[in-house]
Amino acid sequence: MGPYKILFLDIDGTILTPDDTIEDSTRRAIKEMKKQNIEVVLATGRPLHEISDLAEELQITSFIGYNGALGIYEGETTFSEPMNPEDVKYILDVAIANGHEVVFYTNSKNYFTSLETEAVQAFQKQFHLRQNDIFTEDAIGNVLGMTIITTGNKSDSLYQFNNGIHLSQVNIEGMQHCFDVIRDHVNKGIGVEFLLKKLGIKREESIAFGDGMNDKEMLAYAGEGFAMGNAHRDLFQHAKHKTTSVTDSGIYKGLKSLGLIEY
Repeated sequence: MGPYKILFLDIDGTILTPDDTIEDSTRRAIKEMKKQNIEVVLATGRPLHEISDLAEELQITSFIGYNGALGIYEGETTFSEPMNPEDVKYILDVAIANGHEVVFYTNSKNYFTSLETEAVQAFQKQFHLRQNDIFTEDAIGNVLGMTIITTGNKSDSLYQFNNGIHLSQVNIEGMQHCFDVIRDHVNKGIGVEFLLKKLGIKREESIAFGDGMNDKEMLAYAGEGFAMGNAHRDLFQHAKHKTTSVTDSGIYKGLKSLGLIEY
């Protein structure tokens, strides 16, 4: 077994349960990894300016955010990859033409096409987004990530990309009509690869847990990739392991299967 040096954890559906809590077993697992001097990194699609409370609660100081567009290691920015403004404009134009809402994430704000609609307010509540404002053209060059809030009925198919971009369905109950915009060369897997090289850690010394399709590159790249039991059905083929669900000690049991937790 091992030795392992770093652990990457998705947040929603991996650390956080559907009722927005963290199981005691997950807290114990994270503490145990730290005792063993295994780095713990939060790897999320969320904007990093909105997860400071969670990070402080878990005493984690390193992150891959915005689905791989921004990396921070112990307070230092290690990489930042804003989106191409032309891609941002294309998505915005298609969304407006089809009555969709869009969230644009920069390193300090969440910009929405509207703040008033029921769909937007539900999205903000689900992900505890507080730093919100109306999108203006001024922010177009600083967009690190985007989420499209569609009207359902497979309307994600209205977005046609031929330049290394795809949409990833949000794997949370009630939010499946939302899609993260993922770039082939900017994703959690590329972020993991970059950070491992910076820290001099071998690929086989890394572990990752996730549940959504935005985690597929990360789980495929990590030495030990775990798909949660509640994961999107298409994710399992990209992971080396399947563990139990987020409500059934998935992280804890996965780490235990590697021999990192004995009790």
